Amino acid sequence: MDSLKKKYMLSNRLHFAVDCGQEKVYHLKNALYGLKQAPRAWYDTLSHFLINCVFTKGAVDKTLFRIKDNDHILLVQIYVDDIIFGSTNHVLCERFSTLMHGKFEMSMMGELNYFLGLQVKQCSDGIFISQAKYTKDLIRKFGIDRKTSVKIPMSTSLRMDIDNEGKDVDQKNFRGIIGSLLYLTASRPDISFDVGVCARFQAKPKESHLSATTKILRYLKGTQSVGLWYPKEGSFDLVGYSDADFAGCRIDRKSTSGTCQFLGGRLVSWFSKKQHSIATSTAEAEYIAAGSCCAQILWMTHQLKDYGINAREVSIKCDNTSAIAITHNPVLHSRTKHIDIKYHFIRDHVERKDISLEYVNTGDQLADILTKPLSEARFSTLRHEIGMIEMA
Repeated sequence: MDSLKKKYMLSNRLHFAVDCGQEKVYHLKNALYGLKQAPRAWYDTLSHFLINCVFTKGAVDKTLFRIKDNDHILLVQIYVDDIIFGSTNHVLCERFSTLMHGKFEMSMMGELNYFLGLQVKQCSDGIFISQAKYTKDLIRKFGIDRKTSVKIPMSTSLRMDIDNEGKDVDQKNFRGIIGSLLYLTASRPDISFDVGVCARFQAKPKESHLSATTKILRYLKGTQSVGLWYPKEGSFDLVGYSDADFAGCRIDRKSTSGTCQFLGGRLVSWFSKKQHSIATSTAEAEYIAAGSCCAQILWMTHQLKDYGINAREVSIKCDNTSAIAITHNPVLHSRTKHIDIKYHFIRDHVERKDISLEYVNTGDQLADILTKPLSEARFSTLRHEIGMIEMA
């Protein structure tokens, strides 16, 4: 979609005046900023205004507004007092700008290039999203600029454990690193798993845990300009990948779920998370991960309807045939009846053809990067295949 994205910041100013002759002041009836209910009050005001201007509010995302003009569409996304909007027709952008200026006092920030810590580079053939500046500041803040870089964020031989014999480290500093890295995962799925593993030891971090966290920072030092590339051309087919690392956590033997979703071959959603219950088999761990992926897919299909896209029978790629077989078996037998009932909803959606669980070879399982440490060759291959590139 050849859209021109613009960003505007809305600002409300409060004016006070004193009439010295009459010894009176203006009485302020309403104040917007500084109150807990301010965001809701501002949203209600803006929402009513846009709806009165014939905009349609999103059914899932209530901060999304859209309007159609023949074959063109204008999308408006609200984030507190920031507005991002884009259209397939530049004229619609100009009309919306004039409309907002006529109602609110606002500052025009120009074409979108920075938003919520994300750097957005719009090119003729696509859009590149990264956090290069944030990464550079992070490396300098924690003194990694004086260390050498590494090729992968976590070694395949590393086994993270409680380490009761290790030396304690500064808990505040360790938590600061973890918090900073978690924010960075918004555009860096390649470190999602590694950061999640290190985050499990914030209560009582040891030198071994700090060393593992430092290695992630050293990896970032050598990949500061890496980000997500979204090419202009392509379809809007929605596909999900689901994977699990059986009993990967050495502390409680819980498995790790990893899922990622692609829209037209572009990575738009992902997560790496330890499962809540202990799986008794690889098939069970994969089945639970597929259920989580299904939930995300269903939410995304409803979200896409707000953009005028209808996705049906979305494919979820899984590399475990036993997990796929469970979704096609309506009977709970001894091997599956102990699995939490909330994960069995995937069967209903397979039967209704909302989704289809399909087998994919382990070598082509893109979610593998979200479940376990990988070798340098495998890690580099998957990082490229999920759409991450380096751009100066």
